[in-house]
Amino acid sequence: MIIAGEASGDLHAAKLVRAVNKLQSDIQFFGIGGSAMRAAGVKTLVDARDMAVVGLVEIWAHRKIIFGALRQMRELLRQDPPDMLILVDYPEFNLRLAKTAKQLGIKVLYYISPQIWAWRQHRVKTIRKRVDHMAVVFPFEVAFYQQHSVPVTFVGHPLVEEVKSIAPPGELRQEFGFLSQAPLIGLFPGSRHSEIKRLLPVILQSAFVFKQHHPDAQFILPLAPTVTQADVQEYIQGFENLGIKLVSDRTYDVIAACDAIVTVSGTVTLEIALLGTPMVIINRLASFTYAIVRRMVKIAYIGLCNIVANRLIVPELIQDQATPENIARELNRLTYEQDYRATMIAEMAQIESKLGKPGGIINAARLVLALLQNSDITSAQNTTL
Repeated sequence: MIIAGEASGDLHAAKLVRAVNKLQSDIQFFGIGGSAMRAAGVKTLVDARDMAVVGLVEIWAHRKIIFGALRQMRELLRQDPPDMLILVDYPEFNLRLAKTAKQLGIKVLYYISPQIWAWRQHRVKTIRKRVDHMAVVFPFEVAFYQQHSVPVTFVGHPLVEEVKSIAPPGELRQEFGFLSQAPLIGLFPGSRHSEIKRLLPVILQSAFVFKQHHPDAQFILPLAPTVTQADVQEYIQGFENLGIKLVSDRTYDVIAACDAIVTVSGTVTLEIALLGTPMVIINRLASFTYAIVRRMVKIAYIGLCNIVANRLIVPELIQDQATPENIARELNRLTYEQDYRATMIAEMAQIESKLGKPGGIINAARLVLALLQNSDITSAQNTTL
């Protein structure tokens, strides 16, 4: 059984499934996922689109769907126990399911660690009780889990070898139908419906403000696998003058084509950094959720690119700072202040060296097989396989 509850997890899980099946073709997968996992041959019993929410208020609003899926997966674990449960991020759901698996004696591998080093660090005690092994993608996570006596292997980040575009920016712009001499701004509202609801309106308003100052500005919005045109169309209505082009399944090419990007926080900030496009990161949560989260957070940044760099290399606008005017002002700097752009691009170029060597997915797949076969993986722990 493999569980991924949102778009990024769906993609990581799909690649892991393919890598495992490349090494051993007779392994079957089922569980929760999206279109990428289905394309990889996973029997998805619940669609990740219905699970992809974030924030205390948003999770409460979707509790019937989420807890219904949890009951369904628990029942499957009891009725037809799999040889292994693989969890991909999505900690609130996955750690509950891990408890059931552990009670039933089912091996539990966690791939793509929850960011417990960032907030609610006490959850590591739960992980120690319920998870047999952590497969982590950031080197600094190893020391954290070692400190708490949790078996851990750094497999390497899959993005190191995956993030690339198919053509130079000029060719991509032409293919997408944009003018080469006018600024192209990427609008990245996220992969969760709750993110889109919270953040796409302010992103669109910031684009409107930016275009008032730069009438030739062009805009492009990539759709995550869990997002359809209908999901964003209701928000775009009223902003037809922006001429926003919606693009599916071409995120890396969109990133490479842009002059600057306004994006939500998350894995996408690493993808943008690896492709070297200047960006501004924004986030807004429900006031109640933010008031609670702010007291729990143990790190200074929300963007993964800044967390990996361990310093602020990309600007972050959070809560009341994330206004259309502030975002548009930052987009102006990213697009037209050449020294500012060059400095950010140079600093983002250092990110790749911090994510490990290529081969992260195949390393994770080897770890899956080692656990399935009860192989001795002691020598592999705390290192790259």
